[in-house]
Amino acid sequence: MNKMKFVKSLSLLAGVSFLASSCFILGGRSGKPNAQNPGQVSTATGLKYNEADGGGFAVNPYDQQPDAPNMVFIEGGRAVMGSFEEDVMSYRDNIERTVSVASFYMDETEIANIHWLEYLHYLTVDSPRSSDPHVKDAYVRALPDTNVWKGKLAFNDPYVEHYLRYPGFRYFPIVGVTWKQANEYAKWRTAKVNDELAKKSGRDDVKPAAGGRIPIESGVVVPDYRLPTEAEWEYAAQALIGTQWLEELQTNQRIYPWDGHALRNPYGKQMGTFLANFKRGRGDYAGIAGRLNDGALITSYIYEYPPNDYGLYNMAGNVSEWVMDIYRPLSYQDFDDLNPIRRDDFLDDNNNYNNRYNKGKDSLNHVKYEARNPESFLSLVSDKVRVYKGGSWKDVAYWMSPGTRRFLDEDSATATIGFRCAMIRAGSNY
Repeated sequence: MNKMKFVKSLSLLAGVSFLASSCFILGGRSGKPNAQNPGQVSTATGLKYNEADGGGFAVNPYDQQPDAPNMVFIEGGRAVMGSFEEDVMSYRDNIERTVSVASFYMDETEIANIHWLEYLHYLTVDSPRSSDPHVKDAYVRALPDTNVWKGKLAFNDPYVEHYLRYPGFRYFPIVGVTWKQANEYAKWRTAKVNDELAKKSGRDDVKPAAGGRIPIESGVVVPDYRLPTEAEWEYAAQALIGTQWLEELQTNQRIYPWDGHALRNPYGKQMGTFLANFKRGRGDYAGIAGRLNDGALITSYIYEYPPNDYGLYNMAGNVSEWVMDIYRPLSYQDFDDLNPIRRDDFLDDNNNYNNRYNKGKDSLNHVKYEARNPESFLSLVSDKVRVYKGGSWKDVAYWMSPGTRRFLDEDSATATIGFRCAMIRAGSNY
């Protein structure tokens, strides 16, 4: 009996020792306060938190950043941005450079038609359409341009009426939205998701502050949904987490969001099938009937092709995607190597470019300028153009490499550009 007690005592001691060592490893020094366990008293002033009379500083319960719908965690780290393909366009606007990107979250899929229809629905419920004909209400501003499907020499007219609203296209990516519209959607989505999280928390103290925003100090809401930066998008598309080998060594770089130089699946039952929705060559959008190569003449189901190693679908092909950055051809040269972004014309002034925005907004002045200077080249580069990444259903394979980049006016929309949202990982140092 004594022997049994001795064995149990040893086991208990070992368990306590393991627990103590685990606390030391996971939480720094055992017993010290942290974000999840701040203690009852301030280590700076000795004053009590959350006093019963309500006069103390409120420290709300907190476990971790709440899960956000459709978001996938992207572990940050070091990567090489830039195009690894031959620069066939001779743009030389994305030469390789090493950067570090902080961990963040990104939508698993592109935003789909059903998501946008939900958005339109709540805009009509929450803010009825204005009776003032001179005021464009939120609903009207949010309507996609379905005429992007029209073509003078193509009969794509059915998509104009049916692509957005017909139930069969529910989980196809939204197109015909501008960069500005995508940003407005992200703001609305943030508010709706946080309202729902606040309700589910069951806490009476979680109430919207001035302006309708729920305080982030509550610990029950998520940071803002937004468009990803170009660096975040490119980093997530590369998904180099799948190429790790030993200590900080990678087996290979990637031309596409998957391994290899080919566009077809080299493994298993899906061997030989295409890994993305793109245009194989002139006039070939889907292949021959009976053996369609990518199965889609236009866009495709947002879960159609295998995800990359972060679990993200269609980071190449289907639709190109808006990112936050303005376009500058010298972004690779003038950049911060930690979380880089081009948000304005800093170090590369807008006035350095001969574009229509610098010739006056009046179209007549623009025409007069061209008439006086017929040999002049009007650059498209300005503070009004935004980068978009990834190839689309209408692009050849070259544009599916994460390093390639193009740009378009932030008020423009096409049948080939959609978007997905990103979100910071709050309270993280990696």
